[in-house]
Amino acid sequence: MRRSMVPARLAAAALLCLSITAHAADGPKPATSAAAKPAPTSADVLAAASATDWRQPDPENLLYMDLAQGRVIIELAPAFAPAHVDNIRKLVREGWFDGLAVDRVQDNYVTQWGDADNSRTPKTAQTKLAPEFVVRGAAVAKLPFTPLPDKDNYAPETGFADGFPAARDLKGQQAWLVHCYGMVGVGRDMALDSGSGAELYAVIGQAPRHLDRNITVVGRVLRGMEILSSLPRGKAAMGFYDKPEDRIPITQVRLAADLPADQRENLVVLRTDTPTWAAYVEARRNRREEFFPVPAGHIDVCNMPLPVRTMESAQAKPLR
Repeated sequence: MRRSMVPARLAAAALLCLSITAHAADGPKPATSAAAKPAPTSADVLAAASATDWRQPDPENLLYMDLAQGRVIIELAPAFAPAHVDNIRKLVREGWFDGLAVDRVQDNYVTQWGDADNSRTPKTAQTKLAPEFVVRGAAVAKLPFTPLPDKDNYAPETGFADGFPAARDLKGQQAWLVHCYGMVGVGRDMALDSGSGAELYAVIGQAPRHLDRNITVVGRVLRGMEILSSLPRGKAAMGFYDKPEDRIPITQVRLAADLPADQRENLVVLRTDTPTWAAYVEARRNRREEFFPVPAGHIDVCNMPLPVRTMESAQAKPLR
């Protein structure tokens, strides 16, 4: 008799639990938190950037190269190639590039300019320089390097150093600029010291990263890539123009520092050492625009565009 009462008691307890649960479900529900604010897109980040998120390049590091097609503006990187940058300044100030030409445009590779006929001799600049393929030693740790979060196939670490795409190997104590689209390098022959800056090129295609640490990189194009990338392709080997008359004449090259202030281009570049930059990187890693149903969750150093604006258009509200 007592044994038969045990199942009955268990059944009653179960019914009581169900009743309590049902009553709780019917009662008032706790307040839920407001919906999470959507993460900003890259355009949102830039729109909210403050004036302090932008830097104005040093006029001593800005080259204005004028062609009939328009002006190309190049920012030099003395932290990575001080001897070559100094030599390029000397070449520009003695008028080396004036009247020379773009003599090579190789599709998906480079646009190159300089003294194609070897008809000139520099007055003050060097004709050969020791290579500056990498920065070595203790100087590597002193570079203002902001790493990217994702793995790179060519270097232990990639990121940006004062606005220039770069790579570094802290164990090996080396850092170098990488061959992304728009980067400017020094043409050379087989001898490692045969480059001086008298012959320059800009990358106009998919990043040829195999050139990293094999050629001195001296800067990047800030404005005018639409000019350099759309010039007629050379028909000779390696994209050289086979006829001198096909070359693209260079009207002049000047340093911004040598021009009156009212003749300088008021460009600013997004800084790469701020919370705004970190937000911009994340927005590019995970695209949140409606067009992208599948964010990549990854960013490559050469797929991380660096915004350049006029100073006036960079005035905006601070990022919140």
